[in-house]
Amino acid sequence: MVDSQKPGLLSGGQVSRREVLKKGLIGAAGLTVLPAVIAACSSSAATPTAAPTAVSGQLTGKLTLGNNHSDASDLAGVKTINAAFKAATGLDPTMNTVDHNTFQDQINNYLGATPDDVFFWFSGYRMRFFADKGLATPIDDLWAKVSANYTAGFANSVVGNDKHVYGIPVDYYPWCIFYRKSVFSTKGYTVPTTWTDLLALCAKMQTDGLTPFAFGDKDGWPAMGTFDILNLRLNGYDFHVGLMTGAQKWTDPKVTTVFQTWAKLIPYYTTGYAGLTWQQACDTLVRKTAGMYFLGLFMTGEVATVDKTAVADIDFFPWPFFGNTYDAEKALDAPIDIVMISAKSPNLAADLVNAKAYCQFWSTGATQMMMYQANNGFIPTASDADTTKLDVLTQKAVQIVSGAQRITQFLDRDTRPDFAGANSMQSFLLNFLNTPTQDLTAFQKSIQDFWDKLPNYTG
Repeated sequence: MVDSQKPGLLSGGQVSRREVLKKGLIGAAGLTVLPAVIAACSSSAATPTAAPTAVSGQLTGKLTLGNNHSDASDLAGVKTINAAFKAATGLDPTMNTVDHNTFQDQINNYLGATPDDVFFWFSGYRMRFFADKGLATPIDDLWAKVSANYTAGFANSVVGNDKHVYGIPVDYYPWCIFYRKSVFSTKGYTVPTTWTDLLALCAKMQTDGLTPFAFGDKDGWPAMGTFDILNLRLNGYDFHVGLMTGAQKWTDPKVTTVFQTWAKLIPYYTTGYAGLTWQQACDTLVRKTAGMYFLGLFMTGEVATVDKTAVADIDFFPWPFFGNTYDAEKALDAPIDIVMISAKSPNLAADLVNAKAYCQFWSTGATQMMMYQANNGFIPTASDADTTKLDVLTQKAVQIVSGAQRITQFLDRDTRPDFAGANSMQSFLLNFLNTPTQDLTAFQKSIQDFWDKLPNYTG
C-alpha cells in the first residue's frame, strides 16, 4: 500500500428524523433526510433481511484511492481496512492521502481532472452536487447487493437527484460540547441546559483560570458548527435549511440575532484561535487548560492520540437551549460519511470492478468496526455492526441523535460547495470572529451579495 501526497482533493443534506420514520422519503427542496440512525446502531437494531454479500476471491489489476482521512487515528483505520481488503482479495490499493482541508478546498478541480478511482466524501447535498455535474459514477448495481444492510434513512442519504445511488454510507457522528468529567467534578461545575447557564459557566471557568471554550479555526470549517447550532436553536430547522439553500436571505434580522448571540461567546474562546487547528484546540481540553470544546465526536481520536488515559474522562452534552419554540426540535449536526466512485478517473474503465468491490467491502459492519476501533468518534452505519462493542460514549451519542427531531449534516455539506469554501463562507465567518463588533448590516449584505453572484445551480 502506498501513501503519497496528491494535489487536489471538498462537504450534505438535512433531516427530519420524524419524517424519515414516517415515510423514509427525500425531504423538501431535494435535501436528504438523515436516518433514524438509532435503528442502525442500537443493540436492538433489527437483523437485515439479507446479509451483505461478502467480498472475497482474487482481484486483478489496480485500484487507486483518494483519502481525506489524514488525521493519525483515522488514517490508521483506513490502512487497517485496506490491509483487510488485500487479505480478502489479493489487491493492494494505492492510496493518496491528502490533508482533510486541502481535500475539501480542491475537490471540485480534483474530480474534474484526473481523480482516483474511489474517494471518501459526504452524503446529501455535496454528494448530489458532484453527481449532477457528472463527476461521480452511479452504483445502483452494487447498492442492490448491500442495501438490505441499511435503514431507509441511510439509503436516502446516498440517492442523487436523478434517483441513482452514488455512495456507500460508512459512519456518522454528532456535534456536541465535550468536557473532562474530572474537571467538572473538581470545580463543582454542572452541565448547563440553557444559554444563560452556559454563559454563567463560562464566566465561572474564566474566573477559575480556565479557558471556557477551546476553539481553533485555522482550518476554516470549525466555526461553521457554531453558526449551525446557534441558527438552529434560535431560528429553527426550517429557516436554517432555507438559509443554506438560498430560500432565506443572509440579510434577515434572524441572522443578525445569531451573530449578536455568538459575539457574547467569543470572549471565552482560546486566545489566538484563528491560528490554531482543531487538534491544537482539542489538546487544551486534554491538558485541562480549557473547560469545554464544541466539535464532532471524532475529536475523541485526537484525545486518544494525545493521552489515551484521558478518553475515559471525556463526556459531552448537547448545546443548551434558549427557551423558545424551537427547543422541542433538539436539533444538531450529525454528518454522514460515504465512499464514492469518481467518473473521470483515467483508469476507471479497467478498475471499475475493483472500485465497486472496495466500496462493497466498506458496506459491512465488520469493516466499519475497524474504523470505529481506530477512532471511536465514527459510529458505524451498517445494520450488522456488532453494537455490543460500542463504548459508553458512543452509545450516549446514539441516544442523543435518536432524540433529535431535526438533524442537519453541517454547513459545508448542507450548502453548495462554491459557497462554503476557504474564499467564501469560511472567510466570512473568520471575518466576523476577528471583529464581532463590526457593522453587521454591512457584513451580512456582503455574504448575501456573494451568494447572489454565484452561477445558477439547479441540482
